[in-house]
Amino acid sequence: MRRRVVITGAGALSPLGDSPAALHRALAEGRSALKPIELFSLDGLGPRRAGEIRPFEPQAYLGDRNLRPVDRTSRLLLVAAQAALDTSGWTPEARAEREVGLVLGTTFCSIKTIAEFDRRGLQLGPSHASPLDFANSVINAAAGQAAIWHGLRGVNSTVAGGEAAGLLAIANAVDLIAAGRADALLAGGVEELCFESFVGYHKAGRLAPEDGHPVPFDARRNGFAQSEGAALLVLEAEETARQRGAAILGEVLGHASAFDPSAGEGSGAAEAVARAIRLACEEAGIGLDEIGAWSASANGGVKSDRCEALGGALAFGDRAADLPVVAIKAMLGEALGASGAFQAIDLLSSMADGILPGIAGLKTTEEGFPLGSVAAETRLADPEALRRTLVTALSADGTACALVLGRAE
Repeated sequence: MRRRVVITGAGALSPLGDSPAALHRALAEGRSALKPIELFSLDGLGPRRAGEIRPFEPQAYLGDRNLRPVDRTSRLLLVAAQAALDTSGWTPEARAEREVGLVLGTTFCSIKTIAEFDRRGLQLGPSHASPLDFANSVINAAAGQAAIWHGLRGVNSTVAGGEAAGLLAIANAVDLIAAGRADALLAGGVEELCFESFVGYHKAGRLAPEDGHPVPFDARRNGFAQSEGAALLVLEAEETARQRGAAILGEVLGHASAFDPSAGEGSGAAEAVARAIRLACEEAGIGLDEIGAWSASANGGVKSDRCEALGGALAFGDRAADLPVVAIKAMLGEALGASGAFQAIDLLSSMADGILPGIAGLKTTEEGFPLGSVAAETRLADPEALRRTLVTALSADGTACALVLGRAE
């Protein structure tokens, strides 16, 4: 029998706040995380804005333990993991008695460390490569560091799925718990802002120019603004949570994924989004008419935003005209592997207080836009109407993922 999977904690470290409550408040107020980049030199690329966490002082959260072996990506994750464990009541003593694991989503993990390690070895010779950097030069380095730091003795897995990675990690963790392979798991995503990934997206033509308009669904959109952060949920089997006396914040009712081999170049991307939404609701055992709000992964990409909107319209039909749609990347920016987890965490807050953030900067949608329910203004909803909500993620490789959340009853 498939076990129910509930949410008992959350941790979020973002450019808009270092807790789920702070993040939700900033999004509801329409505050933007996008500022001129100070973390690295742009080497002639001109001034650009991004969602940069600054100042970032991990010692303020983690104490005076030695942080030299861990790089920026791992430090972001360590802070979010500590917050998630604290809010869920998984103390060090409790983790010593029962296994807690981690399923982490990321696009690049420590790509800055990987690049520096390779560059030093190639330019100066192997003897100059740093042993400290080597430990962080694999994509599962952050998950391993978090397990060591926080004593996570259970499942340790890394999911590399582009912008969908955070949501895919949550889905994978849900399946492990539901099948009885784990009782409690941290799940979500992490991504750092660095020169290497920024230049890559710049050369790929996916970033909005400095005078651009990285606003989801807006007719003037011309690319996304990059961001960073870490976001984690604590997922548990319902019986485990109740045995511990833990507060239940919500429930993951269902999820599904689909793939578009054309990677957004054809109509397949919209169909993949629609298929993922339908299958997620089917697994949740609910009708699409029971979804009270939809958190979309739209980030300002010209093609991807339209594909996701078309996918939602295909899935919801006539309901797409009045289903409230949230797109938090208008304020937060594109946090890549952490984005889906940020969306889920903020939607949990909306389910609790009825506040749905608007899409800051949205002026007008393009002609023939298939959704009628996107809004620039923050909206109030009856929490009873938000008993079931939807999160989607769409990555550049063609992966579409959907997750159905249930409100804590």
